[in-house]
Amino acid sequence: MRILWTGAAALVLTVSGAMPAAAQALRGEVEQQMPSLMAIYKDLHAHPELSFMEVRSAGILAAEARELGFKVTEKVGGTGIVAVMENGAGPVVMVRADMDGLPVTEQTGLPGASKVRVTTKEGVETGVMHACGHDTHMTAWVGVARLMAANKDKWSGTLVMIGQPAEERGAGARMMLEDGLYTRFPKPEYVLAFHDAAQFPAGKIGYTPGYALANVDSVDILVKGVGGHGAYPQATKDPIVLGSRIVGALQTLVSREVSPLDSAVVTVGSFHAGAKHNIISDEARLQLTVRSYTDTVRDHLLDGIARIAKGEAIAAGVPEDRMPVVTVQRDEYTPATFNTPEFTEEMAAFLTTSFGGERVVKMPPVMGGEDFGRFGREDKSIKSLIVWVGGVPQAEYDAAKKEGRTLPSLHSPFWAPDAPAVISTATEALTAMTMKLMAKG
Repeated sequence: MRILWTGAAALVLTVSGAMPAAAQALRGEVEQQMPSLMAIYKDLHAHPELSFMEVRSAGILAAEARELGFKVTEKVGGTGIVAVMENGAGPVVMVRADMDGLPVTEQTGLPGASKVRVTTKEGVETGVMHACGHDTHMTAWVGVARLMAANKDKWSGTLVMIGQPAEERGAGARMMLEDGLYTRFPKPEYVLAFHDAAQFPAGKIGYTPGYALANVDSVDILVKGVGGHGAYPQATKDPIVLGSRIVGALQTLVSREVSPLDSAVVTVGSFHAGAKHNIISDEARLQLTVRSYTDTVRDHLLDGIARIAKGEAIAAGVPEDRMPVVTVQRDEYTPATFNTPEFTEEMAAFLTTSFGGERVVKMPPVMGGEDFGRFGREDKSIKSLIVWVGGVPQAEYDAAKKEGRTLPSLHSPFWAPDAPAVISTATEALTAMTMKLMAKG
């Protein structure tokens, strides 16, 4: 898949109809910044870093912010940075970008493709790639910081810009909050972010009022049995058979216990047991991903998983001291992302005046996870919004639709967004919303 690293911005910046003078001026400033921003993007893309290893990336953001006059604090929540610009009385607005790459070997074949290889903490050698587009997020963050610093005469209040680590592990937002994000630094009244999108054309903006992304839980089930010879199964309690029963019964949680009007997913992504043909193992290990929106549904799913695992073991005659062990990986939990509904609709209407109705579209919620939701969840008075910015090159999108083929998704080694379109659109949209919230008078 190809990527357009030059010339694409002009295409996505065309809007039919009248456009407010302030929006026209801002768009012109974005265009002026694009050559420099693209240089930063190419650097970040070629040098991705895994979760909690984003030292170089954080350093780039910190240096940019300091040069612009922000007060910068590094190593917040690990490798996170916080940049604060106070500009008189007014609201506190926080703009967030996540910084980490993924353990994915890039296969786009592009001239600027990542060649980085590392050995993970688990001892696995792997390539590293910004397969989720966080390089575009960081670059747009720099663009927003530059434009806000250059237009201080037009806004009043306190701007807090954060570079967040470890979104891919669902831990970075939590660790920044635990490290005093809302106590050591000005607490925001509004929090804003964007994520690039692989499901619609470059330069379009998608928004979802209310629940936008899901609760994400990782659950491990250790199924204990009584091992023995494969020729004499009557002398054993086969954990593979028991594990299979558990997998089947788990499907009823969604189909028979959760209302059809609610959303839920229980997926068994891994099932490991045994080592040889004629040996019945004494244990099996299951790994699950569990998705939901509301806390009520989440609690029901997690309780139901434990109940089913134990119930199936009892039905199989497993001894009491060999009951399954169900472990919810609390450190990997990502809460649902909830966009404040009225605030989201207000910002969407505002963006439509600049970008046009064809480029600003309401999107359905997805079952993916994003720990941005923690920033608004920490205090219900905070108004929160994350928008999508399409990244698929228009020609690629049209061709795939015509041919009926599937496009690369986020986290794919082939994901190559139209970076200029994503960066220019996101920079303009985030800056415009921030300046509206902090406008003088």
